[in-house]
Parts: sequence; structure tokens; C-alpha cells
Amino acid sequence: MPGTKTADPAITRSRPAHRDPRVLAWLAAYTASLIGDQIWFLALSWTAVRNGDATRAGLVLAAGSLPRALLMLPGGAIADRYGPRRVVIGSDLVRCAVMLVAAFAMLSSSPEVWLLVPIALVFGAVDALFMPAVGALPVRLTTRDQLVRVQGMRSLAQRTATVVSAPLGGAVLAWGDAELAFVLNAALFALSLALLWRLRPGPVPAAESGSEEPELGMRAGLRYAARHRVLLPLLVVTALMELGFTIPMNIGIVLLADDAGWGPGGLGLVLGAWGMGAAVGALVLTVAGRVPRPAVVLPVGMTAMAASLVGLGYAPSLRVGICCAVALGISTGVVGGSSGALVQTTCAPSALGRVTALQMLLGVGLIPLLYPVGGMVASAFGPASVFAGGGVSMLVGVAVALVSGPFRRMGATSGSRKDSGPTTII
Repeated sequence: MPGTKTADPAITRSRPAHRDPRVLAWLAAYTASLIGDQIWFLALSWTAVRNGDATRAGLVLAAGSLPRALLMLPGGAIADRYGPRRVVIGSDLVRCAVMLVAAFAMLSSSPEVWLLVPIALVFGAVDALFMPAVGALPVRLTTRDQLVRVQGMRSLAQRTATVVSAPLGGAVLAWGDAELAFVLNAALFALSLALLWRLRPGPVPAAESGSEEPELGMRAGLRYAARHRVLLPLLVVTALMELGFTIPMNIGIVLLADDAGWGPGGLGLVLGAWGMGAAVGALVLTVAGRVPRPAVVLPVGMTAMAASLVGLGYAPSLRVGICCAVALGISTGVVGGSSGALVQTTCAPSALGRVTALQMLLGVGLIPLLYPVGGMVASAFGPASVFAGGGVSMLVGVAVALVSGPFRRMGATSGSRKDSGPTTII
């Protein structure tokens, strides 16, 4: 519970995260949950498209996204108040039940769109609880010096889930339709539940000496993030990075492949090249286990992301586009993992659920609302302009990092400062 400051003997010794049974159990549960999430989205999209027109299918998909965006911040507050383990276990239990109910409903009647909407709403609401809570668990499982390695392992899990879920979900839908996909999801969430049930995290670690200890509650968490001299610019920087990356790679890349004549095969090669690069970047963090100068690594990495993104948008050939995608993936893996570890080490552990929720809301919940803007820009100025805009967004993030004195001083000294965040710990 928040407020408990006694040290846990199990995490006072620095055990490598890749050899820590508790970290590995958390990682396996997280990976199973990610695969289940992506198969759920694929099955939902497939069922909605087959049983309704494009407008109704869009309604179903929006029904799952809306509660996740609206409830993300309250979900983080709940994780901080009641403990992330309880929240992730409860979330997995509800998601497992929802999948079984959905499978039964599909078998009992024709899968009308009206039946899919409440299922998507409930699933999206539970996801809003799960995502901040699972992100707040690592600080209770390992020591601070292992959090960079944990974030690298987490990024590898995300890449693995992406590679596994698409062909697995497609095969299951082809063989047994949505009912079988929902049953498979229930099994995956049950596996995650079993792994987390046996997990025994330590208590909330003590905050850094001299740093602010926030009160419980959603508003208190927002005030804490807004007043923190390092955390606030860090959240702004990561939000600009996500904005610059997400719209080009989710909307612009399809338009670019069509405009450049790469075709579906070329599109697949570019996305696969990015995924391979991202896995390499995550592996670098996992092996290195630390970021010696985060205030240098993040701006340099984001500059490399911006250059690779613009290069991809204006690539004169598919071969050049693939090379740019690999470079973008490597820099994405390093910057994404480093920024995640910085949030973990900078934030007071008792507020980590709320700050993680805020970070995910800025990066995942709100950016999709700007997809229509990306489409309009591409229509007016061409697909490459979306990539140029993404590069500008990242460079604005670099500028924010460079003008923030507390952010620049991260890692420059070996002592602790009030609200200065990590020094040499990552």
C-alpha cells in the first residue's frame, strides 16, 4: 500500500532483471496480455466488417477506444491507491470473463453489431485499468538500476507480441471464426492471471531523498506531474515524440506506399524493417542495462528519429525506404525504452500509476483523434508532408529538452537534488 517505506530484502540486492524470476513472470504475463489484446482487436475488426458496413465497423472500434481514453487517468489513480498487482489481477479476471461471454454470445446468435458495442465498451474500460497498473509494477519487482533493462525487455515483448499475434489471430479466425479467437483470448488472459497471482511484489519503494511525496488521488497526481521540474518536460518530450511517430507510421505509411508504387509487398517490407530495427534497439538497452547520459541520449536519439522519418517520407526508392525504416526502428527502440525508464526512475513510486496513465493518455489515447488531420495534410500536400510534420514534432521535442535546465542536468552529477530526477542510476 502507498505510504509503506520499509525495504524489501528481495529487491535491495541488484539482481539482473533477465535472471529475476519475478521480472520474468511479469514479462510473460505482459506478453500474453499483449497478444490477447491484439488478437481481440483483429477479431473485433473482422467481425464488425463482416456483419456491418464501414460506418458500423468504425462505431464498434471507436466504442473500444473511447472508454480507454476517458478512464486512463482514473485507472492510474486506482492503481496507486489499491496497488498495481490487485488491479492487473482484477483486470485480467474481468477480461477473461468478457471473452468467454463474447464467445458464448457469438455461438448463441448471429454476431450483430449491436452485440459487439457493449463488449467493446467493457473491454476498453478494463484496459484503462490494466495499462497503467502493469506499467507501475516493475519498480516493486527490481532495483532502480535494472529499470532500463526492464524497459528494453518490455520493448522486446511488444515486438514479439506484434510478430506473433497477427499470423496467430489470422489463422484462428480462418479456422474457427471469432468464437475461437475469443476463447483463445480467454486462455491468454487466464495465463496472465495465473502468472500475476503467484507474483509477490515488494512494497512501494521510498521516494528519493528531498523529493516530493504526492498525495493519493487523480488531481494530486496531475498536480505532482505539473510541478515536477524534470517529469513535466519529460512527459512533453515523449508526447511530441509519440505524435511525430504515430501519425506518419499509422496513417502516412499506407498512403506513402500507394503513392510511391511500393504496393502491399513493399509496405510489408518497410514495416518489417522498422520492427526489426526496433527489436535491435530494445536488445541494445536490454544488454547494456543502463543509459549513462539520458539528457544526451534522448535528444540525440530523437534527432535520429526525425532524420530517419523524413528520409523515409522522401525516399527515392523502396531500398532507401527500408534502410530509413531500419534506422528509425533502432532509434525508436532506444529512445522509447530510455524515456520509459526515465519516467520510472524520476517519478515517485507512489504516483507511478497516475503518471504512467498520463503518459499513455498523451501518447495513446489522444493522438488517434488527430488521424483525420494527418489524412487532410496528406491529401493537400502529399504523403511525404506527414513524415516531414512528424520530424518537426520530434525536433520541437528536442528543443524542449534542450531548454529545460533540470532535464539537461540529468546524469551530470552523482548526488540527489530536489525534483531533479535520476542522476547516475540509469
